[in-house]
Amino acid sequence: MILHFNFEELRALSAAIELMATDSGRPGAVAAPPEGVAKVEQLLPRLTGDVSIDSLEDQRRVREAVGILVSDLHRRLDDKVLEFHPAHEEAVALYFDYAHGRTVLNRLDRMGAQMEAIIDLIGDHSAAGINFPD
Repeated sequence: MILHFNFEELRALSAAIELMATDSGRPGAVAAPPEGVAKVEQLLPRLTGDVSIDSLEDQRRVREAVGILVSDLHRRLDDKVLEFHPAHEEAVALYFDYAHGRTVLNRLDRMGAQMEAIIDLIGDHSAAGINFPD
């Protein structure tokens, strides 16, 4: 199955990965757990356009990485709104990055539900052996 991205979504997720990478080296910064950072870093090379997701396991890995990014963007958005105000330039930019990431997360959730429904329909509950072609 193909997970489609538009330019803004790719840019938002790439920017979120960059923010996480920048924070990991700053003292006192709130950083994601190392295993979360590793999952997100595995996603980065795939963010060049539409992503082929060939199994439920792959969908879950991508969904987890995007979920980490969306949660981090949401935290940053809250911080900027409270630090400045809702219309502050950085808060607005973070809102749009968060919203684009959230829409990708929603599509991943729907894709996962479709994959699970197909697996249930087939009756093969060992999802590891089922591939979903593009």
